[in-house]
Amino acid sequence: MARVAIVTGGTRGIGEAICLALRDMGMTVAANYAGNADRAAAFTKATGIRAFRWDVSDHDACQAGCTEVAETLGPVDVLVNNAGITRDGTIMKLSYQAWKEVIDTNLGGCFNMAKAVFPGMRAQNWGRIVNIGSINGQAGQYGQVNYAAAKSGIHGFTKALAQEGARAGVTVNAIAPGYIDTDMVAAVPGEVLEKIVARIPVGRLGQAQEIARGVAFLCSEEGGFVTGSTLSINGGQHMY
Repeated sequence: MARVAIVTGGTRGIGEAICLALRDMGMTVAANYAGNADRAAAFTKATGIRAFRWDVSDHDACQAGCTEVAETLGPVDVLVNNAGITRDGTIMKLSYQAWKEVIDTNLGGCFNMAKAVFPGMRAQNWGRIVNIGSINGQAGQYGQVNYAAAKSGIHGFTKALAQEGARAGVTVNAIAPGYIDTDMVAAVPGEVLEKIVARIPVGRLGQAQEIARGVAFLCSEEGGFVTGSTLSINGGQHMY
């Protein structure tokens, strides 16, 4: 029987690439999305992957959404916490609402989703959770105290939850992407983007498929001895 995977923020960008990589491994994939129903419908039409709508920052919605996926596709074996937003600004200008929205979605969403699927994974003695962090959660970034705090929190969350799942066959890992050629990065002004690329030793932006391949390994049977780790995929921009 095929493994069932949920990928949050799964209908575009890195999330879409992850959905395709897991599908190509033979998994049955559910792509979660929050808002753009037209984009989700187009994604499903193009890929054959079903899309399910709920807001990962809403604890009750995550419980209900994961239950719907399990009833529709089967018990959830794999969770990829990819959903994330930005609300950039220096702390002098950053509103509490902008802080809260990013923390609640990017970090709170990891808790809400893991809370919904972790008991089932433990009960079946097998599970894979991969949380998408960020280079900016490792190194910080000017004007992103909310985003950097949330992504840094994901890395700590990963290490702690990994200890809870290890003896039950549930691995929990993180991937920290660098700057990837997605719509989010495309919105960065050209002159700023040039400076970013100039600081990447390999001399280019990453591709979403490069992140997806890392996720695929961590979600595989062969990845069972890797837990509590953060895999940095950033072209050498940040090494530690």
